[in-house]
Amino acid sequence: MTDTQTITPNRTPAPSGPRVYVGTYGKYASGSLFGRWLDLDDYADKADFLEACAELHKGEHDPEFMFQDFEGIPEGMISESHVSEELWDWLGLDDDEQELLAVYREHINQEGDIEEARDAFEGTHGSPEAWAEDYIDSCGMLAEMPENLRYYFDYAAYARNAGHEGMTFAEHNGEVWVFHAV
Repeated sequence: MTDTQTITPNRTPAPSGPRVYVGTYGKYASGSLFGRWLDLDDYADKADFLEACAELHKGEHDPEFMFQDFEGIPEGMISESHVSEELWDWLGLDDDEQELLAVYREHINQEGDIEEARDAFEGTHGSPEAWAEDYIDSCGMLAEMPENLRYYFDYAAYARNAGHEGMTFAEHNGEVWVFHAV
């Protein structure tokens, strides 16, 4: 009989929020991807975050940080060599507003802010046609139409035309997020 040993893998729990993998250009140029995932919720502001990056790479003279990967951060707030100051403003928003701004920046305006996103947001629907049906019903447009013609109204065509006139339908998490032009 042989002894068996159960080996439990060392797994890091899934992140609960936005995070960045921080390496340096110097290490990368030397063929090393050494770095670490840093959870942004752990830092009060950009200066605090950059101080942690410096501590992580303190063995390197004048490290030039390289943000090699990121998760849970909206478009345009981080790049390989830059972290935007506004990222901490975004971190201060509640979960719903973070999601709204992330969808807005991904589909409408990569440099938009939360005020712009709030102003443009019309709501979520199952499809552009569902939005059109709700919109037309709320405006009372069909009430003015003879009842026998109401059944022929083309909601898909109405939604398509609204898209040509400034409405944007963004698919996100199985829903259609609707924004009008600001």
